[in-house]
This record gives sequence, structure tokens and C-alpha cells, in this order.
Amino acid sequence: MVAQPPVSQALVPGTDLLRPQWLAERIADMGISWGTANTRVSGTLWWCMAASSLVDPIVAAIASGRPAFDPALEHIALEIRPDGGVERVLPEPRGYLVGAGPLPIESWSPIAPSPRSGETAGPASAGPVVPAEDANAESGGCCATASVGHALRHTLSRVIPVVAEVSGAGAASLWAIVADAIGNRALDIGAEDAGARLARDVAGRLPVPRFQDVGGRTFVRRISCCLVFEVPGCEMCTSCPKRPAPEREALLAEVAARG
Repeated sequence: MVAQPPVSQALVPGTDLLRPQWLAERIADMGISWGTANTRVSGTLWWCMAASSLVDPIVAAIASGRPAFDPALEHIALEIRPDGGVERVLPEPRGYLVGAGPLPIESWSPIAPSPRSGETAGPASAGPVVPAEDANAESGGCCATASVGHALRHTLSRVIPVVAEVSGAGAASLWAIVADAIGNRALDIGAEDAGARLARDVAGRLPVPRFQDVGGRTFVRRISCCLVFEVPGCEMCTSCPKRPAPEREALLAEVAARG
């Protein structure tokens, strides 16, 4: 799936994700952008972007051993693109770092997205952090991961049923998209284990992301489909699980060979 280029964004509270009418309007915007009137397709594309934006800073924080901000809807804001997509998820001023106490008001600022494959992870990619000397030994360990995992599960359990209702996409497929998003974000920063740990701590209906090595390169072994191939003029993703396995692995081998 190729994301559309962002232009200017608007900031809205995370709780807007629970408003069916607002969500339907954003999914409709996405459909217009992609040229499809199929709500199931546009809703799935929308959720692929939203899920990635939600888990991105959390995976980065866990991978760096830093506390992540609380992903509860009441403690986040969404940066919305003109095409209706969620560009980034930000902590609202009075949100807090899991296990680290209240956030200062001046912390209200965009979270730099995690670097993509081939880039170097910088300090900003982990989102809000506390100084290393102020974090106790558990901050980056299993207890902190479990805490943010449970909070993320609660958020997903509230949002996914609304997305499913509005779009017509199956809830199971929307959970699978989250698993692949976690895997891709973890892979992009070279921290596959951090993604697997987060997914295990979210648990519930969330599968643990899987990885596979093809041609000396690691890829997420996807379990979800973004449905982009149902958009007029678009093709199936190289790694789409709907492709026959031999065909998919041959295409991935070509990608690996190109570096």
C-alpha cells in the first residue's frame, strides 16, 4: 500500500475515534482520495494508516527502553490529513507516560515518526521520554511493556468495533492489521523482539507479528490485507497474504536482491 502525501493537518481529540459520524466522514474522505466508493476498502485503508500511526511511537519507546505515553483515547490527539488519514498520534498535554507520572504542558509537540528502513533511529523517534537517570530499572522492562500493552488493548477494544461498524470490515481483520503494523514498525527500527513483546502484552484478539527471512532480508509475514488491489488502477502488495506463497516469496526475493 502506498500512502498518499500529507499536506496540512488538523488536530482532534482521540475520543473522536468513537464518533461513528466523524469516522464515516474520514473514511469517506479516504475513499475520495483513493478513488473508491467501496466503504469496506476505504475503511480498511484508513485503518491501516491509523493503526500504524498509533503503534509507531509506542513500539519505538519500548525498543529504546523508554516509557511510552498512555494510549488511552482521553490522553491522545490525532493529526488528521486532508485525505482523512491519521498522520500522527500525539500525547495530549495532561496525558502521562506509563509508569512515569504526569506530562508537563510544554510536552505538547509533534512526535517525530520512527525512521523508515535504512534510517538511523534518533532520540525523537521514541516520543516523549524521561531522562534515563529518572527512570527506574523497570521502566523499559516487562512491567512497563505490560502496562502500555494493557492500555493499548483497551484503546483498540474501544475503537475497532466502531471502525468495523462504520466500514463493514471484519473486526478480526482489523486486529490482524494492528499486528502487522506493530511488526512493520518494529522491523523498520530493527527491533522485532520489541514488537513481539508489545503484541504479547496486548494479547486478547491481537495476533503476535511474524517474520520471515527471504534472500537474506527480514520481512513481516503478513496476516492482513489492506485491500488496495480492489482500488481501481492499483495492484496487490508484494507481501500480500492473498498471494500464493511461492509467488509471494519469489517477489520478496526480488525486493531483497534490489537491496
